[in-house]
Amino acid sequence: MSNATEDLAADYWRTEIVDISPGVIRMRGYPIEQLIGKVSFPEMIWLMLRGELPSEKQAALLEAALVASVDHGPHAPSIAIARMAVSCGLPLNGAMASAVNTLDDVHGGAGQQAVELFHVIDARVAQGEILPVATAAALDAFTAAHGKFIPGFGHRFHPIDPRAPRLLALVDDATVAGTVDGRYARIARAIEIELHTRKGKSIPMNIDGATAVIYAELGFAPALARGIFCLSRSVGILAHAWEQSGRGERNKGPMPRQMAYRYAGQEPRDVEER
Repeated sequence: MSNATEDLAADYWRTEIVDISPGVIRMRGYPIEQLIGKVSFPEMIWLMLRGELPSEKQAALLEAALVASVDHGPHAPSIAIARMAVSCGLPLNGAMASAVNTLDDVHGGAGQQAVELFHVIDARVAQGEILPVATAAALDAFTAAHGKFIPGFGHRFHPIDPRAPRLLALVDDATVAGTVDGRYARIARAIEIELHTRKGKSIPMNIDGATAVIYAELGFAPALARGIFCLSRSVGILAHAWEQSGRGERNKGPMPRQMAYRYAGQEPRDVEER
Protein backbone atom coordinates (compact mmCIF):
# COMPACT_ATOMS: atom_id res chain seq x y z
CA MET A 1 0.00 0.00 0.00
CA SER A 2 1.42 3.37 -0.96
CA ASN A 3 2.03 6.13 1.56
CA ALA A 4 -0.59 8.26 -0.18
CA THR A 5 -3.20 5.51 0.22
CA GLU A 6 -2.27 5.01 3.87
CA ASP A 7 -2.53 8.74 4.50
CA LEU A 8 -5.93 8.80 2.81
CA ALA A 9 -7.21 5.97 4.99
CA ALA A 10 -5.76 7.52 8.15
CA ASP A 11 -7.31 10.89 7.39
CA TYR A 12 -10.66 9.26 6.56
CA TRP A 13 -10.89 7.91 10.14
CA ARG A 14 -9.18 10.84 11.84
CA THR A 15 -10.22 11.58 15.40
CA GLU A 16 -9.19 13.87 18.22
CA ILE A 17 -10.61 11.53 20.87
CA VAL A 18 -8.35 8.50 21.17
CA ASP A 19 -4.81 7.63 20.10
CA ILE A 20 -3.97 3.93 20.06
CA SER A 21 -0.78 2.18 19.03
CA PRO A 22 0.82 -1.06 20.28
CA GLY A 23 1.09 -0.77 24.05
CA VAL A 24 -0.34 2.77 24.11
CA ILE A 25 -3.88 4.07 24.73
CA ARG A 26 -4.37 7.81 25.17
CA MET A 27 -7.75 9.49 25.71
CA ARG A 28 -7.63 13.14 24.62
CA GLY A 29 -3.87 12.94 25.14
CA TYR A 30 -3.98 11.39 28.63
CA PRO A 31 -2.50 7.90 29.05
CA ILE A 32 -5.30 5.56 30.11
CA GLU A 33 -3.18 4.20 32.96
CA GLN A 34 -3.07 7.70 34.45
CA LEU A 35 -6.84 8.08 34.19
CA ILE A 36 -7.69 4.71 35.73
CA GLY A 37 -8.22 5.08 39.45
CA LYS A 38 -7.81 8.86 39.38
CA VAL A 39 -10.69 10.07 37.22
CA SER A 40 -14.36 9.45 37.99
CA PHE A 41 -16.85 8.25 35.40
CA PRO A 42 -18.55 11.70 35.15
CA GLU A 43 -15.12 13.26 34.66
CA MET A 44 -14.39 10.70 31.94
CA ILE A 45 -17.67 11.53 30.20
CA TRP A 46 -16.73 15.21 30.26
CA LEU A 47 -13.24 14.52 28.96
CA MET A 48 -14.47 12.39 26.07
CA LEU A 49 -17.17 14.88 25.04
CA ARG A 50 -15.40 18.15 25.72
CA GLY A 51 -11.70 17.40 25.33
CA GLU A 52 -10.60 18.60 28.78
CA LEU A 53 -11.10 17.41 32.33
CA PRO A 54 -13.68 19.35 34.36
CA SER A 55 -13.12 20.93 37.73
CA GLU A 56 -14.23 18.88 40.73
CA LYS A 57 -17.29 21.12 41.19
CA GLN A 58 -18.28 20.86 37.53
CA ALA A 59 -17.95 17.08 37.70
CA ALA A 60 -20.04 16.97 40.88
CA LEU A 61 -22.86 18.91 39.22
CA LEU A 62 -22.79 16.63 36.18
CA GLU A 63 -22.78 13.59 38.46
CA ALA A 64 -25.89 14.89 40.25
CA ALA A 65 -27.76 15.09 36.95
CA LEU A 66 -26.63 11.58 36.01
CA VAL A 67 -27.74 10.13 39.36
CA ALA A 68 -31.13 11.86 39.26
CA SER A 69 -32.17 10.40 35.90
CA VAL A 70 -31.26 6.72 36.24
CA ASP A 71 -34.78 5.30 36.62
CA HIS A 72 -38.48 6.09 36.87
CA GLY A 73 -40.05 2.69 37.32
CA PRO A 74 -41.26 -0.13 35.06
CA HIS A 75 -44.12 1.99 33.72
CA ALA A 76 -41.57 4.16 31.88
CA PRO A 77 -41.66 2.95 28.25
CA SER A 78 -37.91 2.38 27.95
CA ILE A 79 -37.83 0.31 31.14
CA ALA A 80 -40.93 -1.69 30.16
CA ILE A 81 -39.41 -2.45 26.76
CA ALA A 82 -36.19 -3.67 28.35
CA ARG A 83 -38.13 -6.08 30.56
CA MET A 84 -40.25 -7.36 27.67
CA ALA A 85 -37.19 -7.77 25.45
CA VAL A 86 -35.38 -9.91 28.04
CA SER A 87 -38.44 -12.12 28.46
CA CYS A 88 -38.43 -12.66 24.67
CA GLY A 89 -34.92 -14.10 24.88
CA LEU A 90 -32.73 -11.07 24.17
CA PRO A 91 -29.46 -10.81 26.10
CA LEU A 92 -28.81 -7.75 28.23
CA ASN A 93 -27.15 -5.80 25.44
CA GLY A 94 -30.08 -6.44 23.09
CA ALA A 95 -32.59 -5.40 25.74
CA MET A 96 -30.62 -2.23 26.46
CA ALA A 97 -30.41 -1.37 22.77
CA SER A 98 -34.15 -1.88 22.35
CA ALA A 99 -34.85 0.36 25.32
CA VAL A 100 -32.43 3.15 24.41
CA ASN A 101 -33.93 3.29 20.93
CA THR A 102 -37.21 4.50 22.45
CA LEU A 103 -35.55 7.54 24.04
CA ASP A 104 -36.66 9.82 21.23
CA ASP A 105 -38.47 13.15 21.02
CA VAL A 106 -41.45 12.22 23.22
CA HIS A 107 -39.85 9.86 25.75
CA GLY A 108 -36.32 11.08 26.38
CA GLY A 109 -36.02 14.18 24.22
CA ALA A 110 -37.42 16.79 26.59
CA GLY A 111 -34.02 17.65 28.06
CA GLN A 112 -32.59 18.51 24.67
CA GLN A 113 -35.71 20.49 23.76
CA ALA A 114 -35.57 22.39 27.05
CA VAL A 115 -31.93 23.37 26.51
CA GLU A 116 -32.84 24.59 23.02
CA LEU A 117 -35.66 26.68 24.48
CA PHE A 118 -33.34 28.10 27.16
CA HIS A 119 -30.87 29.09 24.45
CA VAL A 120 -33.57 30.92 22.50
CA ILE A 121 -34.53 32.94 25.57
CA ASP A 122 -30.89 33.58 26.45
CA ALA A 123 -30.25 34.90 22.93
CA ARG A 124 -33.20 37.29 23.17
CA VAL A 125 -31.94 38.58 26.51
CA ALA A 126 -28.48 39.05 25.00
CA GLN A 127 -30.10 41.23 22.32
CA GLY A 128 -31.54 43.53 24.98
CA GLU A 129 -34.95 42.12 25.91
CA ILE A 130 -35.75 41.85 29.59
CA LEU A 131 -36.14 38.28 30.80
CA PRO A 132 -39.96 38.21 31.24
CA VAL A 133 -40.53 39.65 27.77
CA ALA A 134 -38.01 37.29 26.18
CA THR A 135 -39.59 34.33 27.98
CA ALA A 136 -43.13 35.18 26.88
CA ALA A 137 -42.08 35.70 23.26
CA ALA A 138 -40.09 32.45 23.17
CA LEU A 139 -43.00 30.48 24.63
CA ASP A 140 -45.37 31.99 22.06
CA ALA A 141 -43.06 30.92 19.26
CA PHE A 142 -42.51 27.47 20.75
CA THR A 143 -46.20 26.68 21.25
CA ALA A 144 -47.03 27.96 17.76
CA ALA A 145 -44.47 25.59 16.30
CA HIS A 146 -44.74 22.58 18.60
CA GLY A 147 -48.01 22.70 20.56
CA LYS A 148 -48.96 23.36 24.15
CA PHE A 149 -46.56 21.05 25.99
CA ILE A 150 -43.45 22.86 27.23
CA PRO A 151 -40.51 20.45 27.60
CA GLY A 152 -39.12 20.26 31.10
CA PHE A 153 -42.23 21.49 32.92
CA GLY A 154 -45.09 19.59 34.51
CA HIS A 155 -45.26 15.87 35.21
CA ARG A 156 -48.00 13.35 34.51
CA PHE A 157 -47.28 11.54 37.80
CA HIS A 158 -45.70 13.98 40.27
CA PRO A 159 -47.44 17.22 41.33
CA ILE A 160 -43.90 18.32 42.20
CA ASP A 161 -41.07 16.23 40.81
CA PRO A 162 -38.96 15.48 43.92
CA ARG A 163 -35.75 15.50 41.90
CA ALA A 164 -36.05 19.01 40.51
CA PRO A 165 -35.82 21.12 43.70
CA ARG A 166 -32.74 19.23 44.87
CA LEU A 167 -30.99 19.68 41.53
CA LEU A 168 -31.86 23.38 41.41
CA ALA A 169 -30.53 23.81 44.94
CA LEU A 170 -27.22 22.33 43.77
CA VAL A 171 -27.20 24.74 40.82
CA ASP A 172 -27.81 27.63 43.22
CA ASP A 173 -24.89 26.47 45.37
CA ALA A 174 -22.71 26.17 42.27
CA THR A 175 -23.72 29.67 41.24
CA VAL A 176 -22.69 31.09 44.61
CA ALA A 177 -19.40 29.21 44.34
CA GLY A 178 -18.78 30.63 40.86
CA THR A 179 -18.85 27.21 39.16
CA VAL A 180 -21.72 28.35 36.91
CA ASP A 181 -23.24 31.78 36.37
CA GLY A 182 -26.85 30.79 37.06
CA ARG A 183 -28.47 32.42 34.06
CA TYR A 184 -30.14 29.25 32.80
CA ALA A 185 -31.60 28.62 36.25
CA ARG A 186 -33.04 32.14 36.09
CA ILE A 187 -34.47 31.42 32.65
CA ALA A 188 -36.07 28.17 33.80
CA ARG A 189 -37.65 29.89 36.78
CA ALA A 190 -38.90 32.68 34.50
CA ILE A 191 -40.64 30.00 32.41
CA GLU A 192 -42.30 28.64 35.57
CA ILE A 193 -43.59 32.12 36.38
CA GLU A 194 -44.87 32.69 32.85
CA LEU A 195 -46.59 29.30 32.74
CA HIS A 196 -48.27 30.02 36.07
CA THR A 197 -49.56 33.33 34.68
CA ARG A 198 -50.89 31.67 31.53
CA LYS A 199 -52.35 28.55 33.08
CA GLY A 200 -53.56 30.00 36.36
CA LYS A 201 -51.82 27.20 38.22
CA SER A 202 -48.31 26.04 39.00
CA ILE A 203 -46.53 24.03 36.29
CA PRO A 204 -43.29 23.23 38.12
CA MET A 205 -40.05 22.11 36.57
CA ASN A 206 -39.55 18.38 36.20
CA ILE A 207 -36.42 16.23 35.99
CA ASP A 208 -35.91 17.06 32.32
CA GLY A 209 -36.08 20.79 32.98
CA ALA A 210 -33.80 20.63 36.02
CA THR A 211 -31.16 18.51 34.30
CA ALA A 212 -31.45 20.76 31.23
CA VAL A 213 -30.55 23.67 33.50
CA ILE A 214 -27.44 21.78 34.62
CA TYR A 215 -26.39 20.77 31.11
CA ALA A 216 -26.91 24.33 29.84
CA GLU A 217 -25.07 25.85 32.81
CA LEU A 218 -22.16 23.47 32.21
CA GLY A 219 -22.00 24.38 28.52
CA PHE A 220 -23.17 21.13 26.93
CA ALA A 221 -24.78 21.39 23.49
CA PRO A 222 -28.53 20.62 23.39
CA ALA A 223 -28.09 17.30 21.58
CA LEU A 224 -25.69 16.15 24.29
CA ALA A 225 -28.42 16.68 26.88
CA ARG A 226 -30.27 13.78 25.28
CA GLY A 227 -27.10 11.75 24.85
CA ILE A 228 -26.11 12.14 28.50
CA PHE A 229 -29.66 11.29 29.57
CA CYS A 230 -29.34 8.06 27.59
CA LEU A 231 -26.16 7.25 29.52
CA SER A 232 -27.93 7.88 32.81
CA ARG A 233 -31.15 5.99 32.02
CA SER A 234 -29.11 3.05 30.72
CA VAL A 235 -28.26 2.27 34.35
CA GLY A 236 -31.93 1.80 35.21
CA ILE A 237 -32.54 -0.07 31.97
CA LEU A 238 -29.72 -2.48 32.78
CA ALA A 239 -30.94 -2.99 36.36
CA HIS A 240 -34.50 -3.78 35.26
CA ALA A 241 -33.35 -6.04 32.42
CA TRP A 242 -31.12 -7.96 34.83
CA GLU A 243 -33.91 -8.29 37.42
CA GLN A 244 -36.31 -9.49 34.74
CA SER A 245 -33.81 -12.06 33.51
CA GLY A 246 -34.03 -13.83 36.87
CA ARG A 247 -37.80 -14.19 36.91
CA GLY A 248 -38.17 -16.91 34.33
CA GLU A 249 -41.10 -15.21 32.61
CA ARG A 250 -41.50 -15.80 28.89
CA ASN A 251 -42.92 -13.36 26.36
CA LYS A 252 -43.82 -10.71 28.91
CA GLY A 253 -46.40 -8.45 27.30
CA PRO A 254 -47.43 -4.89 28.08
CA MET A 255 -50.07 -6.10 30.57
CA PRO A 256 -50.87 -9.34 32.47
CA ARG A 257 -52.40 -12.03 30.25
CA GLN A 258 -55.43 -12.14 32.57
CA MET A 259 -56.30 -8.60 31.43
CA ALA A 260 -57.81 -8.48 27.95
CA TYR A 261 -57.41 -5.59 25.56
CA ARG A 262 -60.49 -3.96 24.05
CA TYR A 263 -61.31 -4.84 20.45
CA ALA A 264 -63.05 -2.04 18.56
CA GLY A 265 -63.12 -3.35 14.97
CA GLN A 266 -65.65 -5.06 12.72
CA GLU A 267 -68.24 -7.51 14.08
CA PRO A 268 -67.53 -11.18 13.29
CA ARG A 269 -68.14 -11.86 9.61
CA ASP A 270 -67.62 -14.58 6.98
CA VAL A 271 -65.45 -14.10 3.93
CA GLU A 272 -67.95 -16.14 1.89
CA GLU A 273 -70.61 -13.48 2.50
CA ARG A 274 -68.73 -10.72 0.66
